Amino acid sequence: MRAGKILRMKAAVYTKTKSGKVLEIKDLVEPVPKDNEVVIRVRAASVNPLDWRMKTQRPGVDVAGEVVAIGGAVTQFKSGDAVFGMCKGAFSEYACASGATLVPKPESVSFAQAAAVPIAGLTALQGLRNKGHLQRGQKVLINGAAGGIGTFAVQIAKSFGANVTGVCSTRNVELVRSLGADRVVDYTRDDFSQDGERYDLLLDNVGNRTLSAMRRVLSPDGKCVMAGAPKELGAVLIRLFKAFSWSLFSKQKFAFFIAKMNKDDLMMLSGLIEAGKVTPVIYRRYPLAETADAIAYLEQGHAPAKVVITFN
Repeated sequence: MRAGKILRMKAAVYTKTKSGKVLEIKDLVEPVPKDNEVVIRVRAASVNPLDWRMKTQRPGVDVAGEVVAIGGAVTQFKSGDAVFGMCKGAFSEYACASGATLVPKPESVSFAQAAAVPIAGLTALQGLRNKGHLQRGQKVLINGAAGGIGTFAVQIAKSFGANVTGVCSTRNVELVRSLGADRVVDYTRDDFSQDGERYDLLLDNVGNRTLSAMRRVLSPDGKCVMAGAPKELGAVLIRLFKAFSWSLFSKQKFAFFIAKMNKDDLMMLSGLIEAGKVTPVIYRRYPLAETADAIAYLEQGHAPAKVVITFN
C-alpha cells in the first residue's frame, strides 16, 4: 500500500500440495513498512541453499533494489535510495526490510551483483576473519572455491594478504585463478588431502571430505572452519561430535559456522567492492517466473558462483 492505494505484486510462495511443498508465483498485496522498516522495489535477489532447505512460505533473503516507502522511525534512507542487504520474501516485486539490515549499494556494481553479496559475502568474511582469525601471510585452503561463498572467500582472503589455494572442478579452474588464487587444485584430478601441503586455515564450504582428511592438511595449530555440511542430519551430527571432541584435545581447531547479519560487515564488503578488491560473480540469472527452476538448479549442488533472480 503506497499513497493510500492498495497495490498488487507478484511473489514466489511455497504452497502445500499432496506431493509436498511447491513454489508458485502468486498475486499478493504489496507490503506496508513498520516503523523500523522500508519497502524496497526489488531489482534483484540471489538464491541461497536455505531457500530450498528451509522452504519458508516466502523464500528469498538476499536483496537489492530501490527504497519506495519508509517507516516513521527510519532516518538513514529516503525514497529512491539504491540499497542492498537482507530481508524476508525477497523473491517478490516488493519486499519489506529492516533499516538495520540494509546499506547503500556500491555505485560500481549492478543491482544483480549487489544482491549476490549478503549471505555468501558475510559467510566468507566472518568465517575467515572471526572464526579463522586469518592473518597476513598465512596459508589458507578454500574447499569449494568456485561456489557462492568460495568466490568471495578467495578474494577476501587475498585482500587480507593471505596465500590462497582454491579447490574446484576442472571447468572452474580458470574462474578461481582469475579471482586471485595463488594455487588451484582440480579435485577431479588431485586429492588436496594427499598432496603434502599444510595450511594455517581451511575454509570448507562443501562438507564432502571426512574430518580426518581435513585434519591432514592443517598445520599443527591450524583451524578448520566449516561453512558447508552434508545434507543428511545424521552425518552432520557425527561431524559436529567429532569436531567438538578433536578441538578439545588438539591444538587443531574445528568449528561449524553460520553467518550473522552485521551492518558494519556489510559496509566492509561494500568498501572492498568499491576498492576493486572484491567483485561479485554471477553464473546464472533467472526471471521471477522461473524462481523454482533457479532454486532447483542450486539444489543440485554444483552451481559455480551465484544464481540471481532479476526483475525488469
